[in-house]
Amino acid sequence: MPPMFLKKSPFPNSHAPNHPPRDDPNKTIPSPFQMPLRFFSRTKCRIACAAALAVLTAFSPSSRAGQTGGWEDLFAADLSNAQFPEGVWTFSNGELTASEDQVIWTKNDYENFVLDLEFKTGPDANSGVIVYASDKSQWVPNSVEIQLLDDAGPKWAKADPKWKCGAIFGRLAPSQSAAKPTGEWNHCQITCRGPKIDVILNGLPVTSFDMTLWRSGTENPDGSKMPPWLNKPLSSHPTKGAIGLQGKHGGAPIWFRNIKIKPLG
Repeated sequence: MPPMFLKKSPFPNSHAPNHPPRDDPNKTIPSPFQMPLRFFSRTKCRIACAAALAVLTAFSPSSRAGQTGGWEDLFAADLSNAQFPEGVWTFSNGELTASEDQVIWTKNDYENFVLDLEFKTGPDANSGVIVYASDKSQWVPNSVEIQLLDDAGPKWAKADPKWKCGAIFGRLAPSQSAAKPTGEWNHCQITCRGPKIDVILNGLPVTSFDMTLWRSGTENPDGSKMPPWLNKPLSSHPTKGAIGLQGKHGGAPIWFRNIKIKPLG
């Protein structure tokens, strides 16, 4: 080796002039192989955070309402496309509510859609979102009802789990409790694609229902008894029908707002 390479470096701690000196001689400096790993770890973190934000944004009613993307109002502001007893249902300040226990129906039938809405329950409220209704006059056994309930209300605190908020009423209990206390707005998204119905309540998936499994008019697939008024199997029920909102059932009020629907291809 030529002598010139054996001379002591004029720079302390063997650093180039533009590099800061090492304060701690035992401190480890990342190798050139470690730097890309750190970069990619940070990149993965940023991607994961962005993905999580995208999911939360997708389920945000305020964000959804500001998008076109195929969303449209289920009911017109003047309720001209709705069917209900005159004077029972009213829109006020963007909120839809009923003065009696009557259902408000769409005039059109729907299949393969996402229904997105907010609801607020009064004390002991017992309501529901009705899909695939094939007979509006006898809708209870001829439809599928997604239950909306004041879960914490004294009247329903010990109710059958298949009656709880987010349940497919009388047929399938929600996987978890997600309802907010009475007086607070809940966000509910219902996806109906053929016989499959999925319910997301306040950002949490609570129900995934397959109508083809309900082959009995008296028992659920797990052997539990259905309420006697649900006396028809759903395995052969049409997957196209009217959509309805149940009104002031049992004298307890409920309010709806931002009711949007989006067809699925």
